[in-house]
Amino acid sequence: MKFATLRDGSPDGKLVLVSRDARSALPVPQVARSLIDAMARWDEVLAALIAHDQALNAGRAEGVITFDPLQCMAPLPRAPQWLDASAFLNHGRLMEEAFKTPPIPHFDTVPVMYQGASDDFLGPHQDVPLPSEQEGIDFEGEFGVVIGPVAMGATPDEAMRAVRLVVQLNDWSLRALGPHEMKTGFGFLQAKPSTAFAPIAVTPDELGEAWRDGRVQMPLHVQWNGERFGQPHGGEMNFSFGQLIAHAAHSRRLTAGCIIGSGTVSNVARTAGSACIAERRVIEKIDLGEIRTGFMRFGDEVRMQACYEDGRPGPFGMVQQRVVEVS
Repeated sequence: MKFATLRDGSPDGKLVLVSRDARSALPVPQVARSLIDAMARWDEVLAALIAHDQALNAGRAEGVITFDPLQCMAPLPRAPQWLDASAFLNHGRLMEEAFKTPPIPHFDTVPVMYQGASDDFLGPHQDVPLPSEQEGIDFEGEFGVVIGPVAMGATPDEAMRAVRLVVQLNDWSLRALGPHEMKTGFGFLQAKPSTAFAPIAVTPDELGEAWRDGRVQMPLHVQWNGERFGQPHGGEMNFSFGQLIAHAAHSRRLTAGCIIGSGTVSNVARTAGSACIAERRVIEKIDLGEIRTGFMRFGDEVRMQACYEDGRPGPFGMVQQRVVEVS
């Protein structure tokens, strides 16, 4: 199944099922008021959602509307928790090499993760208001999963069984603020503005062979101001989503609707390009001896879309956003 959330003036929006060709949508208020409502009552509403999804795709549903991504909020406009990892170790190793920083202890065996803001996610086509160009405005292309309840101490296999939906996201960063916040030992706060999401969240079966080994096996195509920036592949995750969820649940239970992010998609091959500006900058420092690429300016646009291996657009839709000065 494919889900989206349309703006209706409420904080959690209106839940719709999206057809497989992403041209039509079916509101299902009789089943769940919102996606967070559906997540909380997943076992109770699953059969009804499947029935409505089948009717939608068979052309038998009543009340079908045209699906318009421009009207979409994030699939989950707010969530109980947003936990973002750094599961592509190449990204961290590049940072260490470029800036000669000490290696993070157990980086290869224990996932790195922070808890971000989850109360105000951005939709796929919303402008992104930010305070200053001097704070190092950067995009970060990622994949993520929305989970059901997970018990404290769950194993990676148990955690994988809690995956309900897969999402594509843009985890905005203000790079000039990050170093100070990391040194405090308390983690990111100002350096992490609201995260944005592609319009459609999908059940793992919608990905077919592109969902394998607890990873999204798809390249994430990124453009900055209309020019190719990179297309790194999600299959190079060093930790699976099962491992990430289990890490988050080590000392606390996780509730339905929590979102776990992969961290910036990053590949060892330079030809893949990058999914964030910071990574391109460190590659320039390593390979060319100097940083040549600046961060984003107000008015700049970023576009992200995961695609199948054969080049077909993936099921998540597109993130297309412009950064603007906060008014």
